[in-house]
Amino acid sequence: MNSNKKGLNTICTHVGELEDKQHRGAISPLYMSTSYAYEDVDVKRYPRYFNTPNQEGLCKKVAALEHAEAALIFGSGMAAVSTSLMAFLKAGDHVVLQQTLYGGTYNLVNEEFSKYGIEYSFTEGWKAEAFEAQIKENTKVIYIETPSNPLLTITDLKAVATIAKKHGLVTMIDNTFASPVNQNPIDFGIDIVIHSATKYMGGHSDICAGAVASTTENMERIFHLAKNFGGSLSDYTVWLLERSMKTMGIRVRAQNDNALAMAYFLQENKDIEKVYYPGLPTHEDHEIAKKQMKGFGGMLSFELNSSLDASLFQKSLKLIKSSMSLAGVESTVISPTKTSHALMSTEVREEQGIADGLIRFSVGIEEPEDLIQDIRQALEAIKKIA
Repeated sequence: MNSNKKGLNTICTHVGELEDKQHRGAISPLYMSTSYAYEDVDVKRYPRYFNTPNQEGLCKKVAALEHAEAALIFGSGMAAVSTSLMAFLKAGDHVVLQQTLYGGTYNLVNEEFSKYGIEYSFTEGWKAEAFEAQIKENTKVIYIETPSNPLLTITDLKAVATIAKKHGLVTMIDNTFASPVNQNPIDFGIDIVIHSATKYMGGHSDICAGAVASTTENMERIFHLAKNFGGSLSDYTVWLLERSMKTMGIRVRAQNDNALAMAYFLQENKDIEKVYYPGLPTHEDHEIAKKQMKGFGGMLSFELNSSLDASLFQKSLKLIKSSMSLAGVESTVISPTKTSHALMSTEVREEQGIADGLIRFSVGIEEPEDLIQDIRQALEAIKKIA
């Protein structure tokens, strides 16, 4: 199948599916074997080498969705992030990273890179010029995240890619919040696209996985380190992930619509101080988001008025769950300072604008009227206590 000529939902459903020649089943068969023949075969298969039948099939789907030549599936999003960065960095090299960044990635860099003699700088903000200002003679990689976690800042993909090419640097992006449904960074010149596949690719809060997509040359380089790091994914989880991705286009587009409706509702509510969502015309980077995103995503963040307790508000919700992860079909909320960004110091969180009262809202596929009603009742409940 020529995936370049197929629509999104067709790619989600069919690209990479394995043929069951004997039984002709509607879904790909699951190969649970961890041991394969090595004599008289074209490919010597081994799970840690990312080349079992199910792994290979799913990688084709991810590559097609991200308009890439090749892809790899990992055991977690952080396995994908760490392997990709370490594949292009060595002792004495320097990497420029976006200031507004997922806490796990920030912690990886801040705690581990100095042990390997790798230098790093975080930008002051997320504008393109902020990246160029941090480039040194030994810089090798620029790493970005857009929309960012948890403040939904938007980085100009084309502008960063142009700067990187001028300096001969490799660009990497965490594209998790957007998903391939809403954003394809390779189309704007970004080299390597990374996902926590736990999130929108999985979409049902029951899978932990990561994904990376790029050129065949870049993926070969990442693979040679990945097989040594051992961050491969079990075939059963690969099979479940392939099943989940069949509906990703439908799920994410529904979440886009719901998140936009929720953003407008929250923005107009007198009990809400701030709303962070790139789909709002009032968002600082709305125009950039319009240029590079096909939809604005299912993630948003907001702050209650200072007189209201964010923790108590979350406990008062009845339909929306308070939960650690994001991007499932069910709506969830968390406090980033207690979860995703807890490992950051208070000072760094303040620099990024992550307030203690900030609530990250992963909007699901429920009816928006029901979500609105749940938020209203929770606000009324805590106002009686305040």
